[in-house]
Parts: sequence; structure tokens; C-alpha cells
Amino acid sequence: MRTLKFALPGVLLCLIGFWTPEIQAQDAVEADPEHYSVEFENDQVRVLRIKYGPGEKSVMHQHPDAVAVMLTESNGMMTLPDGSMIEDKNKAGTAMFTPEATHLPQNNGSEPMELILVELKSCDHKMHKPKN
Repeated sequence: MRTLKFALPGVLLCLIGFWTPEIQAQDAVEADPEHYSVEFENDQVRVLRIKYGPGEKSVMHQHPDAVAVMLTESNGMMTLPDGSMIEDKNKAGTAMFTPEATHLPQNNGSEPMELILVELKSCDHKMHKPKN
């Protein structure tokens, strides 16, 4: 019993040492349903509506490759798992590809921010040939 008592703290410290935000990052909708909702989903895509009020921030979460369409102007900041930060400013109507990422977003603006994110699911991308 004494061995277990002394071994347990060492095991816990070892596990904590491997605990990183990236490993713990969750799906955005599960991690932050206050800001993320599913508008549509099928085998190829999942369409999310994302809304942040002024000054609101999320929790660390992840997204697969996606296409973002800004419905409003954004003045955001993305915190990455290593603690670095990336400024994220976009005009309303901007559409962009966003590669797979783990991040913690924040709306630094004084206005609400809203966007549509089309997450791309893994699928067999076949070229469709025109019919003759």
C-alpha cells in the first residue's frame, strides 16, 4: 500500500505533463454551444453559425478544414495552444479557406460578430465528368 501511495503522485504528474490544450481541444459545438450552432450537416459538410457579442470569448476547441463567410465585420483574436496570439480582422462579406486548427477565439470589437463556417468532412473527392 505504501508503494501505491508514493507512486500515485508520480503517475499523476506524468499524466499532467502530457496534458496539453491541443490534446484536450474539443469540437466547437460541444465545447461552446453558447456561440456555436449547427445549421446543416450531411456526409460532406457541417455548417455552423457562430455568434460572439462584444468582448466575448470561447474556450479552446478545434475545427477541421473549413470555409468561413463573415456576415459582419470582425475584430478578433485567436489564441493558439502554444499561447501565441493571431489578430483576426475581416470585413463583412469576406469568404476564406481556414485550415484545420485548434484555437480560442475572442471578439475584441465593440459590435457583435457573426459568421458561417462550413466545415469540410473527409470524403472521397471524385471529379465529376460532364455528361456527353
